[in-house]
Amino acid sequence: MSSLPDILTSPERRPGAVQALTEVVEKEVRGTSGLGGMALRAGFAAATKLRPDLVPRAIDRLLPEFAGQLDPYWQRRGAQPFGTHLQAHGDAVSDALLSVADGRLADPQHAALARIYGALRPRAQAQVADTLPRLGATIETLAR
Repeated sequence: MSSLPDILTSPERRPGAVQALTEVVEKEVRGTSGLGGMALRAGFAAATKLRPDLVPRAIDRLLPEFAGQLDPYWQRRGAQPFGTHLQAHGDAVSDALLSVADGRLADPQHAALARIYGALRPRAQAQVADTLPRLGATIETLAR
C-alpha cells in the first residue's frame, strides 16, 4: 500500500491535492456557525487579508507533514471510508494535524499570523475534528 505522503505529494497529484484541500478548508470555514464560527470567519478573513494566497500556500508547504501525520491512519483504515476512520480517532488526528501548524507558527517570521491563530487555537481541535469526514473523503478521492 502506498504511503499518503507519496500519494499526495507526487508531482502529478500535488497541485490537485492543494486545490482540493484548499476547498475543504474554505468550505469548512464558511460553514461554521454561532459565535465561535463568527470568530473563526473573522480570523480567517483577517489572515487572508494579510496574505490572500495564505491557504493554498500553507497547504502546499505543509502537505508533506500533514500527510505524514495522517499516514498511520491511512495505513490502518481497512475497508471503511477514510473519513469514518479519521472521525473514529478524532482527538488524536486533530492533535496530530494541529501540532504541524503549532510548530510552524512558532517561527517568529509568522508572528502576525501566529497572533490570529493563537486566538482561534483553543477551539481548533473541535473544529478540525468536525472537518475530518470531509477531509478523509477528499483524500480518498485524491488517492484514486
